[in-house]
Amino acid sequence: MDEKLIFVISPPRSGSTLLQHMLGAHTEIFTYPEPHLITPIAHLGYYANVDKAPYDHINAAEALHTFVEGLPRGEEDYLDALRAYVHTLYGRMLEPRKESRFLDKTPAYALVLPFLSRLLPHAKYVVLTRHPLAIFSSYANSFFNGDWKTAHEFNPILERYVPAMAQFLRERPVPLKHVAYEDLVANPEAELERIFAYLGLEHQPEAVRYGDRAEIREGMGDPINVKRLDRPVTDSVEKWAAELASDPQKLRLAQEMIARISDDDLEIWGHPRDTIF
Repeated sequence: MDEKLIFVISPPRSGSTLLQHMLGAHTEIFTYPEPHLITPIAHLGYYANVDKAPYDHINAAEALHTFVEGLPRGEEDYLDALRAYVHTLYGRMLEPRKESRFLDKTPAYALVLPFLSRLLPHAKYVVLTRHPLAIFSSYANSFFNGDWKTAHEFNPILERYVPAMAQFLRERPVPLKHVAYEDLVANPEAELERIFAYLGLEHQPEAVRYGDRAEIREGMGDPINVKRLDRPVTDSVEKWAAELASDPQKLRLAQEMIARISDDDLEIWGHPRDTIF
């Protein structure tokens, strides 16, 4: 089942819904609104925990570690059990379909990549990055009416997602394909061909016009612009720069956010510090 799974790994507001729709336009790929299957099982207490739960999560985590230590193969038996869970759900969703692959695009997975790559090492991983400030600008304008300060206080997405994904790109615990949003919208045909080759699928250039082929479902991340258009456009690539140029307060906050991210992480992300502004 692992080999039938494709994961788009990305932060929120990075163009991942666009990429999901284009890939979903391939005749061999079935995709579905963000299922969040992986996030909860990553926080059951063995690998990570939650801050609050309707039970004593500290005792539960300790008990789980003790139980897993007693299994014949220890952690490998525990991983097998979790694989059976996700394999069953992904498999049952895919079973009645004509497509041979299931694509999951859930941005929260970017924060549990060490777990996900260990759980499903034979899946295919497509890692999508975008200019960090373009991501945050889109996030603040989409959900906080352009209020960068409130958006950052609610969720400092750059400081959370960029280091987590940069570590994944640097260490490459599993084979992956790195895709830049800017390249995807500027030259979608070539980028899709590169991705399909990595996935071991026939190149279908017509998938660029996903509006003619993909089955658009409500709830697939942010379908607003994706539903309005039928193929990638470059309109939003530099929109963030004009926003910062007209607002010194936002510019200061942007500089503070970028200062909290390491040079190495920005470099492997594809936007070195000296090119950010």
